[in-house]
Amino acid sequence: MSTSDCKSITVIGSGLIGRSWAMVFVSGGFSVRIYDNQPGQAANAIAEIRKQLEELEEAHMLRGELTAAQQLALLSNYEDLAKALEGAFFVQECVFEQLEVKQSVFQDIERLVGKDVILSSSTSCLVPSSVFSKVQNRSRCLVSHPVNPPYYVKLVELVPHPETLTAVMDTTHALMTKVGQAPVRLKKEIDGFALNRVQAAIIAESWRLVQDGIISVKDIDLVMSEGLGMRYAFIGPMETIHLNAPEGLEDYMMRYGEGITRVLTSFGPVPDFCGEGAKGINKEMCELIPGDQQHLSARKERRDQLLMHLAKLKKDH
Repeated sequence: MSTSDCKSITVIGSGLIGRSWAMVFVSGGFSVRIYDNQPGQAANAIAEIRKQLEELEEAHMLRGELTAAQQLALLSNYEDLAKALEGAFFVQECVFEQLEVKQSVFQDIERLVGKDVILSSSTSCLVPSSVFSKVQNRSRCLVSHPVNPPYYVKLVELVPHPETLTAVMDTTHALMTKVGQAPVRLKKEIDGFALNRVQAAIIAESWRLVQDGIISVKDIDLVMSEGLGMRYAFIGPMETIHLNAPEGLEDYMMRYGEGITRVLTSFGPVPDFCGEGAKGINKEMCELIPGDQQHLSARKERRDQLLMHLAKLKKDH
């Protein structure tokens, strides 16, 4: 199936991730139908998207070749699932992270679409074999896990069900590439996928270092934002080590592999993220950024602005 022959995509769920996916897909020239079973929510989503697209256009940060008005013309909203699915070649589910709800949604979708329509979930922590366990034709099912916010952070993890056809992975990869995302393929499903497993490792060791009195919350964040994150914004850990020794990766491991092994064996058990030790970390974090909605919203807006500018820098280079 070629994405050039298919122009209509249905997004199920109109929350933050659903709206972001809709914006990504219309930026690539696809017609997007947003469905939400809560009255008025899909229409509200389009109103919010209109505001965001107009602001992005004004800031010269709009993705794609189309104007904001042209992209908005590709959007429509539905409260009837059957109508929302008419003509779609690809369905991106974005309902909240509850297994039974996702399973039920995909059962409903499967009854209403043809056998060639690709069914994709945005889940961040549920493996495809669980999400699609009640779907009859699982060969066209996969997870397309975005990174929040998808409009600025382009990575998408494509995770197959054990029965997913290679052609389905290929079509989804082509679609994500066409709309400007950066898709990566997992060869098989695993709990946490790739991104969240790497992220969990960073969180765990950062937590341990703070909890053990080695470093402060503020300074461990600087280790990433002003250290590792600076190069990881452009090259990954494998290329980093390949470039950090005169003769590449093998040379790096000859020089530093023993030290890395020593450090790794010194890691403690998985921290208790909710026990007594967590209270001090939470207190320290809230002294830097209070946990009320006003402060958190301001920092999220700052994050998105910084990501927007970083995305532009990466695009220009």
